[in-house]
Amino acid sequence: MKSNIKIIILFAGFWFGLISWSNAQVISLDSVLSLIAMKNPTLQQYDNKVHALNAYAEGSKSWMAPMVGFGPYWYPYPGQKVMENRDKGFWMFTAEQDIPNPYKLNAKKNYLAAKSSVEEQGRKQQFNNLRAEARSIYYQWIVREKKLSVLHENERIADLILKLAQIRYPLNQGNLGSVYKAEARLHEVQNMILMLHGEIEGKRLMLKVLMNLPSQFKIDVDTTIQIHFHPDNILTDTLTIHEQRSDIRQIDKMIETMRLNQQLQRAQAKPDFKIRFDHMSPRGSGMPQQFTLMGMISIPIAPWSSKMYKSEITGMNYEIEALNKSKEAIITQTQGELSAMSVQLNSHAQQIENYKTKIIPALQKNYKTVMLAYEENKEQLPIVIGAWEAMNMAQMEYLNQLEEHYLMIVNYEKQLER
Repeated sequence: MKSNIKIIILFAGFWFGLISWSNAQVISLDSVLSLIAMKNPTLQQYDNKVHALNAYAEGSKSWMAPMVGFGPYWYPYPGQKVMENRDKGFWMFTAEQDIPNPYKLNAKKNYLAAKSSVEEQGRKQQFNNLRAEARSIYYQWIVREKKLSVLHENERIADLILKLAQIRYPLNQGNLGSVYKAEARLHEVQNMILMLHGEIEGKRLMLKVLMNLPSQFKIDVDTTIQIHFHPDNILTDTLTIHEQRSDIRQIDKMIETMRLNQQLQRAQAKPDFKIRFDHMSPRGSGMPQQFTLMGMISIPIAPWSSKMYKSEITGMNYEIEALNKSKEAIITQTQGELSAMSVQLNSHAQQIENYKTKIIPALQKNYKTVMLAYEENKEQLPIVIGAWEAMNMAQMEYLNQLEEHYLMIVNYEKQLER
């Protein structure tokens, strides 16, 4: 209950912030995930299914409505000769009520109540998918913002190179082809900036769709967020994986539901009851008022009726065994995938660190050295452009690898469901 109140307060504050400011508001990843949990239509669909099944369970112990009737009884056809008063027949009132076996009602209620728990685990599994999708979009957006910063800096450098080339060409310190090449590189960088702006807008729209927010709301991501990989020590602990994965817990709930359904089918061997009361009022004089009161009981153990529920119980035993095997397969596969991803993430993190601390700094020094030589008229423009392109490509490759690393972390956390 407290968590729901916190989410509502968070959403109200976020909503007020969006309305109060015309500029885009920075929204944290935690806020995104909280809004998805509260407002995403797919999750609301699961909530409604759970409410529906709970409602069905509440009404499952109801009895059938009583039946009442009124009409002639032993009434002679028109034109028939009546010999005695008793031949005139009766007016008959009848009432009957089916009385279900309480054991059956309890078994049915338990079965329907268990079905809602399956949907609850399905909701958690769907939220895990949506959470991973939102994280992927959020991280991709952050990387594109980083790329924009790099490209704006490269745009400044490309513009500087172009201006130097245009100044030197009239002084016979460069050729016209180099000027055009520098101009083309500048336009390429500007074109990439336009492309990234389009991609960022696409990520913004996708994130708002997941949060079920109107398209006119303006949001931005928090680019200062720190994203790190924390390997988990439960890779060989099947019990912990079992407890964390909602799809595995959903299988457990499905097995539990099937066992309760078996109890419901076994309850079909219990008898049902019916009571019937008939009241007859004679049409002729001298006849007494009469009644009948009958109690009835079903005999479900008859061979021609018991075969159905017995076969249902047998069939569900096989289905339960299949679900157990499916659960074992998921746990084994998860262990293998987590182990492989952990090794891959550690290796990939080292590659990214090499880009950040060794490759890019070395290429930046190379560019500065070549640029200094060019300013002193000791180097040609194509060499400068080549050094700048090498540095630019390394920076963009670093960010591409960083994005891939973030997505690997998302997949790892999705497998662990955290």
